[in-house]
Amino acid sequence: MAREPVPIKFPPSEQLAERFARVVDLAGRLPGVVESRSYGTPSIKVKRKLLARLRSEAEGGLAIMCDFMDREMLLQAAPETFYITDHYADWPMILINLETVRWDAMPDILERAWRMVATPALIREYDALQAGGHFESP
Repeated sequence: MAREPVPIKFPPSEQLAERFARVVDLAGRLPGVVESRSYGTPSIKVKRKLLARLRSEAEGGLAIMCDFMDREMLLQAAPETFYITDHYADWPMILINLETVRWDAMPDILERAWRMVATPALIREYDALQAGGHFESP
């Protein structure tokens, strides 16, 4: 029996909650993804590993896993959308302004983040489905 996640301590605004729901919908197309809670905020996890969380206790950005090389490229390409705070400087994460993000870029961003936390078995499953054309691409 699955445990219910802890209650949200920092509920997002209605508009931010709608944007996060859109992220959850896109991420849910990847194997093993579940909606959860982290630090009292809405989050997305894969096998209990954090993929992304909504910073509803702060400025409202989406903190998402991102390797450092991709992070630098995103920060330079769209500084109005991608940013970091001092807290995330040493972590492989980036913050995304969900008001300005290009939603057509989100599936790729989510997949890259997912590959950082997914198990090898989940990655093999996803890649096999992609290669066989049986997976509905986000």
